[in-house]
Amino acid sequence: MIHNKLFHRFARYTWLLSTALLLAPTPGCQKESAAKPAPPATPQAPEPTGGRLISSTLIGEYDQRTLAGRVASVPLVGALAQHPIKVYKLTYSTRNTDGQDITASGALLVPVTTKAMPLLSYQHGTISPSSEGMAPSYYSSSSEVWSAVSVLASTGYIVSAPDYIGYGASKALPHPYEHAPSLASASLDMLRAAREFCQKQQVQLNKKNFLLGYSEGGFATMALHKMIEEQASNEFTVTASAPGAGAYHKTAFAKYILNSQEPLNFLNSYVWVLNTYNRVYDIKRPLTHYYNQPYATQLQGNPFSSVPKQVQELFTESFRTSVLANNDAPMSTAFRNNDVYDWKPKAPLALFHGTADDYVPFFNSQDAYNAMRAKGATQVQLRPIQGGNHFSAAGVYTLEAFGFISQYY
Repeated sequence: MIHNKLFHRFARYTWLLSTALLLAPTPGCQKESAAKPAPPATPQAPEPTGGRLISSTLIGEYDQRTLAGRVASVPLVGALAQHPIKVYKLTYSTRNTDGQDITASGALLVPVTTKAMPLLSYQHGTISPSSEGMAPSYYSSSSEVWSAVSVLASTGYIVSAPDYIGYGASKALPHPYEHAPSLASASLDMLRAAREFCQKQQVQLNKKNFLLGYSEGGFATMALHKMIEEQASNEFTVTASAPGAGAYHKTAFAKYILNSQEPLNFLNSYVWVLNTYNRVYDIKRPLTHYYNQPYATQLQGNPFSSVPKQVQELFTESFRTSVLANNDAPMSTAFRNNDVYDWKPKAPLALFHGTADDYVPFFNSQDAYNAMRAKGATQVQLRPIQGGNHFSAAGVYTLEAFGFISQYY
């Protein structure tokens, strides 16, 4: 089968993988919708609260030669393209972090073929508010789904690529960065809308479902896998998933950051996470609780303004001390609610992560692997990318993750 042979062959081209094959790395998260009351009898998955298809718009149709040209800088990858693809923008219903119904969007990539195909949910990496046009539904040359993911679709996957809340149709809303429940629910509702679209358009689906994503997309992929198996197993069965470089152990990650004595290059992203949790979990403390001056005032005016690299210079000592001593109950609860490392997946799952990642440290994947194995998960693999940092490992992840899922195609 072309999937197995070629993808495993491509995995050896690690020297090529620094070419931008789609990924905009960084982590991301959000808050959970209000829980539905459980049925009084035997436990069942809750009824879907979103995922109704609202509209579909054809963006374009692209032949194999066009798709291959988008990855021409990487030898052999273009040879994977087997079918033309049609790309659609879907809008669909989902719920925001406050439980309100909203309209979200995403891209759906559909191979032009009569055979039944699997669904693949692709969760994108971090998109800064100033780069909103990189969201999948815009299908621009700067979006992750435009190049390698489109070639992947052309091999025979129907790719569902959610924008997440805060981009595309919901761009007027703040993106709940690194909030696991809403990243998962927006992605699951996009899958529901994709399935409805396929039924209406008589696109044949088989029963296989794959999950991919790197950085914030890796975190979202892990959260989605967990949500499907725990809450939507009557709708979808995960065939295999391959999250990459996600911040799965938020509680440990927060302490790692606040305890750091060395300069950290990505404090702006961590500030975004903290501000998201402060808002989403209704903690609503003034920024002076978290940040020293002048940064508290500066971040109040522009949440994405520059901050120093030294943790002690940015964060107040009282905040750092309280979290490290487990005395900040509201924030500790928020971190714990976004821990997605300690559960037992049923489907095959491969954790990819660069061992030299100084953005989302490797221990996030190591901790997930250890916890899952301890719970008896037998189909979990840890795939270290030796010497890779968050950015250099992204290309390696792309090919090796494709190779992993291709075993189950």
